[in-house]
Amino acid sequence: MEQTLTAWLLPAITLVAGIAIGFLIARLAPNAAPSRTQRQLDEMQERFDTYQSEVVSHFNTTASMVKKLTQSYQDVQEHLSDGANRLALDELTRQRLLAALHTEDASEKRERLTPPKNNEMPKDYAPKSADVPGMLDASYGLKNK
Repeated sequence: MEQTLTAWLLPAITLVAGIAIGFLIARLAPNAAPSRTQRQLDEMQERFDTYQSEVVSHFNTTASMVKKLTQSYQDVQEHLSDGANRLALDELTRQRLLAALHTEDASEKRERLTPPKNNEMPKDYAPKSADVPGMLDASYGLKNK
């Protein structure tokens, strides 16, 4: 009986000791070196942060370029107005040039299309008058003698 108890007790103690040692190693090992999943997570976070900073930089550059474009447009408008004032031969020509310059700004507003006044759905057949027989009539297409 003692041999049977020893035969079962020794493997059971070894199993418990192995589980305890494995548990301790598992708890201490991730703190020593990050796991593969943690490295991937850190790499993805770094890529996301880089992408975010690139997006912010892109939109800042775009905003400054649009600002320069607007300023250039205003400079061209001012140059044309000055040229019209200086180079026009008479007052009538000067007024016409300035009016044409300012009407181009207003004409950029597009005219809206108006919906049709008749809300009737389109028909997939040709309308007929009341005294003419329809295609399904028995006398359709027959000539009277």
